[in-house]
Amino acid sequence: MKKFMVICNMEFRLFARDFFGFFFALVFPLLMLFLFGGIFGNEPIYDGSGMGMMDMTVPAYSVMVIGVTGLMSLPLTIAGYHEKKIYKRFDATPVGKKSIISAQIFVNLVMTLVGTVILLTAGKLLYHIQIRGDFISISLSLLLSIASMFSLGFLLTAIGQDSKGTNILCYVVYFIMLFLSGATLPDRMFPETMKNISLYLPMTHAVDLMQGVFAGDSLGLHRQELLILGSLTLICTSVGAALYGKKDWTK
Repeated sequence: MKKFMVICNMEFRLFARDFFGFFFALVFPLLMLFLFGGIFGNEPIYDGSGMGMMDMTVPAYSVMVIGVTGLMSLPLTIAGYHEKKIYKRFDATPVGKKSIISAQIFVNLVMTLVGTVILLTAGKLLYHIQIRGDFISISLSLLLSIASMFSLGFLLTAIGQDSKGTNILCYVVYFIMLFLSGATLPDRMFPETMKNISLYLPMTHAVDLMQGVFAGDSLGLHRQELLILGSLTLICTSVGAALYGKKDWTK
């Protein structure tokens, strides 16, 4: 455990030095919150439910944070370590590459939770957002959303032949889902064609799930989202593990 914590400490420092991951996971969602909060405020606008723009935007932005860590930070870090033969060097020590990968997953998980807490705190203090859902439903939905995005990022890393290929895959997948899922702009602003396309994006279902449980919906009302995200997690993890099993880690 002591060795693992030392590795985690090192990975936390590297995460903080990575401008892209640090900025887009912890700073950019806050800037978006300030921008749209200043424009729309938090007046009730959602179908007479009493939920305001910020009430629905904050849980969507939490998925934005998950997307940064799960689809960008984690897979690009793994791909970079693999290409620089860092895993090969650690495999020659008692630590091994599995401890390094586990630490990277742990660090990105913690930073995801930190980014989410910062968002919720800012939303509560500045716009008095409503959180009608119970702690367990919100926590389970958040963890499932994290698992699905992390597993998808893991699969992209397994598919990518090198660091450059993984970068291209991650950037394309991330930015398509970021702007078409409702994680940045409410999907109610989308034309019908964009709404139909968004239904095929996993992040859309994570946004719908998070917004639903924050509004007080029970998990039973979101069986479709739970099934899609759960299936995505299992499939991406299984396929990614199979592809990684065929990779030559000594290169």
